[in-house]
Amino acid sequence: MDDIFTQCREGNAVAVRLWLDNTENDLNQGDDHGFSPLHWACREGRSNVVDMLIMRGARINVMNRGDDTPLHLAASHGHRDIVGKLIQCKADTNAVNEHGNTPLHYACFWGQDQVAEDLVTNGALVSICNKYGETPMDKGKPHLRELLREKAEKMGQNLTKIPFKDSFWKGTTRTRPRNGTLNKQAGIDYRQLSLALKVNENQSGELWQGRWQGNEIAIKLLKVRDWTTRKGRDFNEEYPKLRIFSHPNVLPMLGACQSPPAPHPIIITHWMPYGSLYNVLHEGTNFVVDQTQAVKFALDIANGMAFLHTLEPMIPRHYLNSKSVMIDEDMTARISMADVKFSFQCPGRMYSPAWVAPEALQKKPEEINRRSADMWSFAILLWELVTREVPFADLSNMEIGMKVSLEGLRPTIPPGISPHICKLMKICMNEDPAKRPKFDMIVPILEKMQDK
Repeated sequence: MDDIFTQCREGNAVAVRLWLDNTENDLNQGDDHGFSPLHWACREGRSNVVDMLIMRGARINVMNRGDDTPLHLAASHGHRDIVGKLIQCKADTNAVNEHGNTPLHYACFWGQDQVAEDLVTNGALVSICNKYGETPMDKGKPHLRELLREKAEKMGQNLTKIPFKDSFWKGTTRTRPRNGTLNKQAGIDYRQLSLALKVNENQSGELWQGRWQGNEIAIKLLKVRDWTTRKGRDFNEEYPKLRIFSHPNVLPMLGACQSPPAPHPIIITHWMPYGSLYNVLHEGTNFVVDQTQAVKFALDIANGMAFLHTLEPMIPRHYLNSKSVMIDEDMTARISMADVKFSFQCPGRMYSPAWVAPEALQKKPEEINRRSADMWSFAILLWELVTREVPFADLSNMEIGMKVSLEGLRPTIPPGISPHICKLMKICMNEDPAKRPKFDMIVPILEKMQDK
């Protein structure tokens, strides 16, 4: 079978669908030039493939090696319907590539008049200069120049030239496609790993920052008492199910290494420079999470959980909390599969009870509705995002577990929180598990909040 980039280029929808159905395939990976599958589908005008990729969660503003986004390619080739779809999905109409050109520069240069009009209608600025001091209007023919000037004035744009150095830097790292070769190998040669810096240590193991095949990675050394052949067999059976590359809000386990030859069983995942959502909210990172960013994180988490809930069977022993949500370099929240517990890791022990549903603290795992319990955990995350506080910070884990399950302890919602978020939190934290919504029901609610 040809590679995914060829399938997207040629518009082979059946082959693309089959490829996407395998969770080990990363729909945001790049080819040698950093083109993602979405880049190719947009460039070639393969509308049905674009729909499929967007629906599965392809990153809209991903940049190739020349900093072109899919919108740059769709605009320069005049695929008006695809430009419309990308804009609808919040594509950045003023993204600049390495030469300082925006999608509007390209639409004007290639004479794509209707696309240029659509871009301006949707916020593309006519006066951004590229590296060479040219605005999009300088690139267009006289009639288009006139048309765009008129439209921009109507939209209230200031026509003073915006110099290249003042381009629209948002303070976050640009989104690149992932390295597609990393998801090819599940088994890792321990000797290829380089451990650089110990980040933390707890009862379940050590977390290190390191490198593998030239990539920055996080390495977890699992502390397991009495490693046996049986545990080794369970480990080999369980970790491949956590190699989920097919959703941008799920952080896959890249691979694992048995013990022996490694001194401990080891799992590795992508290194996230901002750490976990817990680090970002409570441990003084360099940026402030305002309400807009809080809603964006909540939407990312809800999207990731909605996807995980479609898997049959569901991932066992996955507990949602702010320590198991990682923040990527472009401020995307991703649910970490490296935080899923193995069957041999402290069975029966409840980690982070502050985020666990009351019924899950009281009953055996097989007696609870996992999907409803996850929704309770999400409600606690929402509370954490809007209050910036650690839930029940003054109590020990044992006290939290006892008081939440037996004494009705619940987080109190302080005044001043958006009424929409309060309402959503209460719905998700319904005492009756059967009355809590599903994640695919709350995604549209969060999208509306984000638009407001």
